[in-house]
Amino acid sequence: MCYIKVVTVKNRNYKKWLTILAVAVLATGTSSCVTVRATGDLGIVIERATGSVQIIETTNRTVLGRVDKLGDLSHASVVYSRDQKYAYVFGRDGGLTKIDLTSRSIDKRVLQAGNSIGGAISTNGRLIAVSNYKPGGVRVFSAETLELVADIPATYDKQGRRSKVVGLVDAPGQKFVFSLFDAGEIWVADFSKSNQPDITKFRQIGNQPYDALISPEGRYYIAGLFGEDGLALLDLWHQDAGVKRILNGYGRGKKKLPVYKMPHLEGWAIAGGYTFVPAVGLHEVLVINRSNWREKKRIAVYGQPVFVMASPDQRKVWVNFAFPNNDTVQVIDTETLKVVKQIKPGKAVMHMEFTPRGEEVWVSVRDENLVKVYDTSTYNVTALLKMKKPSGIFMSARAHRIGL
Repeated sequence: MCYIKVVTVKNRNYKKWLTILAVAVLATGTSSCVTVRATGDLGIVIERATGSVQIIETTNRTVLGRVDKLGDLSHASVVYSRDQKYAYVFGRDGGLTKIDLTSRSIDKRVLQAGNSIGGAISTNGRLIAVSNYKPGGVRVFSAETLELVADIPATYDKQGRRSKVVGLVDAPGQKFVFSLFDAGEIWVADFSKSNQPDITKFRQIGNQPYDALISPEGRYYIAGLFGEDGLALLDLWHQDAGVKRILNGYGRGKKKLPVYKMPHLEGWAIAGGYTFVPAVGLHEVLVINRSNWREKKRIAVYGQPVFVMASPDQRKVWVNFAFPNNDTVQVIDTETLKVVKQIKPGKAVMHMEFTPRGEEVWVSVRDENLVKVYDTSTYNVTALLKMKKPSGIFMSARAHRIGL
């Protein structure tokens, strides 16, 4: 909307004065023509090859603009401020960038490490935590200024060696939870009392935790193990019980298969009392009964699953796959536990993201330089958006979900 400021002047000639004021404002260009836009239907698409992101809006399925100079985004993730105005982008090169969605510009940027793998935002939205491969550990920043608040080195032995940190998520109560790949540990950093956290360490959880997830209510933290068959589960409501091993022996079976791409456990699905988890190195999705954390079923799928994501209504689970089967997406019905649809978006499907109510899903097709939008009821394509090597898609609705 375009507007000018109107000043009431108590003068018998006020009409003349106001007319002159309006003309002067318009003539000098000091009036403001502002398009007021809310941010609840916005999102970000990572353009991994160019170090840029596209800001999109889902109401009309359009691109609003590009933000450049974000560094190495070959493995990037995004979290949002609670007011959904700012996006925090975590780059592989250790870059942490705060983007203003309303102005489509960089608000602040720091290069906080040498090799970063992701991050999280605290319950109250005031802290941003980043997990690092190099140097191994977690660094925590002010969400407002990006000034360093705390440094948590992932030191795990007497020699002072540091572990790569993976699976960093936020948890209720101003906590961050993460896993140490090299040490086989889970740490809980509690910032509820001060910016110098109380840290609880759970050791010997299993060999090489490669990623982790937290259940939507923030109770269960589960780390996937790459070095052995099984998963490690921590009940954050009852931490005294320690870490429990679940699904022992599911793994890659008697014959170890090559793993073309590690599955992303933060893309897991909870629906209908079940948890759907990508199996490492297998062409299967594991179905786990949440009441006892035992395997319910294995669903044979097209390839090695990477993301296994439930629609917001929990009726369907969408799955994409690693190379060489990465041109395909399959849809699983959560009642029958069967594959009910297969679509071919194109070469190198990297990521999927549902709109907040789930009527559509956005799919990035890297090697086609496209993002395809699908109607989730008809599976018809509703929009095609050209982008440069798109990968991760992150809707601003994530601002109000635990662990995302």
